[in-house]
Amino acid sequence: MAVDERLVQSIVREVVQKMQCSGGVSGMHGVFKDMNQCIAAAKEAEKEVRILPMDRREKIISIIRRKIRENAETLARMGVEETGMGNVGDKILKHHLVADKCPGTEDIYTTAWSGDRGLTLTELGPFGVIGSITPCTNPSETVLCNVIGMLAAGNTVVFNPHPKAVKTSLFAMNLCNEASIEGGGPDNIACACEKPTLETSEIMMKHPDISLLVATGGPGVVTAVLSSGKRGIGAGAGNPPALVDETADIAHAAECIVNGCTFDNNLPCIAEKEVVCVESVADELMHYMVNEQGCYLANESEQQALIKRVIDEKGAPKRDCVGKSAKVLLQYIGVNVPDNIRCITFFGKKENPLISTELMMPILGVVRAKDFDDAVEQSVWLEHGNRHSAHIHSKNVDRITTYARAIDTAIVVKNGPSYTSLGFGGEGFNTFTIASRTGEGLTSASTFAKRRRCVMIDSLCIR
Repeated sequence: MAVDERLVQSIVREVVQKMQCSGGVSGMHGVFKDMNQCIAAAKEAEKEVRILPMDRREKIISIIRRKIRENAETLARMGVEETGMGNVGDKILKHHLVADKCPGTEDIYTTAWSGDRGLTLTELGPFGVIGSITPCTNPSETVLCNVIGMLAAGNTVVFNPHPKAVKTSLFAMNLCNEASIEGGGPDNIACACEKPTLETSEIMMKHPDISLLVATGGPGVVTAVLSSGKRGIGAGAGNPPALVDETADIAHAAECIVNGCTFDNNLPCIAEKEVVCVESVADELMHYMVNEQGCYLANESEQQALIKRVIDEKGAPKRDCVGKSAKVLLQYIGVNVPDNIRCITFFGKKENPLISTELMMPILGVVRAKDFDDAVEQSVWLEHGNRHSAHIHSKNVDRITTYARAIDTAIVVKNGPSYTSLGFGGEGFNTFTIASRTGEGLTSASTFAKRRRCVMIDSLCIR
């Protein structure tokens, strides 16, 4: 049942006004003026969370899931209004995906060895208080999936949200604390400063009560976490290529690639950022993209105008362009297109900055390759060693295997849109923290737990 537009906007305004009262702390659970206060509150809550039975943790998580579903449209609208990125419809889907497919306590498992010399168990225990840095691209989604996984493992968490998404992030965090209280757990299972800054991030990374750091964002913040001297999980950048060879179903490949590229205006880090296509089918692929999938074919002068408009002097995407729709991006350069245009495309060399740069915009350059081997080589170059995500459209299993081994990413999607890797239209669980840099891959509750071995000698084996 659709939510009334005026009602949703009224709710968003009410939430923002509440967060602005008394400097943003009034009425919000887990929000403090000082980072040391945040950590102290989370540390106190952790004493209780650590010993909560699994069924109690799961009860709280089930309430968090309910609150996500109930507030999915509000969270989506808050995210778009605060950051200016993405679109409401896709963000609603992303929040339902977190509610339905983010693992909880079922991911906290025990491994047992039983034999003549007794019984050995490996159990998953909490780290304690986790410090988490979250992005503006998927602000509430990242906060919510992190809280579910970290709580399931028996941790509490202190967030340092991106300043451009602080209201949305704190609202999501507040929902989690409300759920804990409603489920009989402590307040402050998730905490943050009302005004997160680089300084609050520094305090969090150096604080002795923070046992584990988790960074979801660009290469700079991930590098800072990995240089902190603490155990770090780094979910960094990617520039996922989509390879298409001559054995693929070309019409299907075009549909999947454009659907994945345009989902939430290309904000997901796993989304297709460029295409590398074998020469013999490149024109056919472009035909389907332009004539059936709502792509606008940009000419050379329009490409140059886009480079000047969307990329800054340092070679990075301009923030005011990230997450904008294809129609808006074209309007920026004086090109007006109908509403059905959802992606900008063109043929170009791999060195073209619109292709080689991770833009997080629905701009999808297509690189021609002489053959499959050349396509693999160019795709590996374009992925830039981030080891994040890559995609391929081919009916040749040996080629798919060769590509997956060569590109060595945490995610490889075969013959489907990129978002299937997050459980949307595909199998598997969901997360918005993909630790490509440090090797954990798609994180879940077990990622945020320590492995502990318990050994009983010469007893408890009854076979």
